[in-house]
This record gives sequence, C-alpha cells and structure tokens, in this order.
Amino acid sequence: MNVHGEYEHHLWRLLQSTGWFMQALRVLRTCNPPDWLVGGGVIRTLVWDWLHDYSKPTPLNDVDLAFFDPTDLRSERDLEIERDLYHLMPDIPWQAKNQAAVHLWYERKFGFPVEPLMSSADGVGTWPETATSVAVRLLDNDDLLIVAPCGLSDLFELVCRRNTRRVTQQIFEKRLADKHIVQTWPKVRVIHDEQWEGPSC
Repeated sequence: MNVHGEYEHHLWRLLQSTGWFMQALRVLRTCNPPDWLVGGGVIRTLVWDWLHDYSKPTPLNDVDLAFFDPTDLRSERDLEIERDLYHLMPDIPWQAKNQAAVHLWYERKFGFPVEPLMSSADGVGTWPETATSVAVRLLDNDDLLIVAPCGLSDLFELVCRRNTRRVTQQIFEKRLADKHIVQTWPKVRVIHDEQWEGPSC
C-alpha cells in the first residue's frame, strides 16, 4: 500500500470509529443535496486530535457542507439545506455553502474576485489550508468517497500550510491566530510561504 493509500485507510478507519460523524454522513445521504461533500476543519480536527492522542475532542465551530447547485444560486438555498439538516441532527453546527454561488459573494467578503467553481470537489480544492482541503461523501454502497485535491500527506503529517489557489498570506496568518492552531495542536508544523517552494493544489 502506498503512502496515500495508507492515509486513506487511516482516514476511513478513523471516521468509521467516530459515531456522530458517521451518523452525520448518513443524514446527509438521506437529504442528498446535489454533489455534496463534507469536510474541511471537521476532518482536520478529528485527525489531529487522534494524532495528538486527545481523549477529549476539540470543540467544532462548524461542520462544512459543500454542495453544487447551479440551478439555484440564492443565498436562501444554503439556509434551506441547513434547516433540513438541523431538523434531522440538531446537535451539529452545520454550515452549508453552494459552491456554484461562491463567486457571487467572494469579492465582497475577501476583497478580490474569483472565477466560478465547477463542482463541489473544485470548491474543496480552494479551501484555506492543504490539510483542510479534504472532504468525503458516504456512497450508496456504504463506501467512502475521499476528495483530497492537495493530497492527504499534510493532514496526516501534521503540516499546516497555505493553499495558494485562492487564500492570501494575510488570510492564512489570520486563520492561524484566530483558530489557535499551534496552541490547540502543538505537534503541528506551520510552513510559511518563504519556507515552501512546492506546488499548490
């Protein structure tokens, strides 16, 4: 088994052993928003807590759901899906985002325009850090689809670096501070732009 395959195996085993997350995947499969994926910070937190041998889970700010519905770009579409999910699993801090509509609000929030995304997987490839550019979907046969455009190495090797596809250095540094990354997971190695000459996602 190559390293990527080994990391996929570890991720699947970890998620399978996390009861509430598997329940969330089953709820999402029931609701079935178009082209849905769930991941980002929730997967990073589960993996990094596991790699730090934490007995108490780190609290989650939200559980990111990406879906892709080019037929309905209203902001209310996100809220409708969140409402359905809260009805079925009210203890989860759901945050749904239609990846087909991201380009409509991105400049207003982050200060620069971006091209439209082509799918939910395309959206995952723009998430802020390489270690958080990971999402999954529970398939009908109970297998797990893993979407990791930047690979799984940084996630499992405790590396935090900027995904340069859309996130600026300023946004990355702010996220490091706001999310207390190093304080929460002291084994994490932060790599800044001047230390990194490899490819982006």
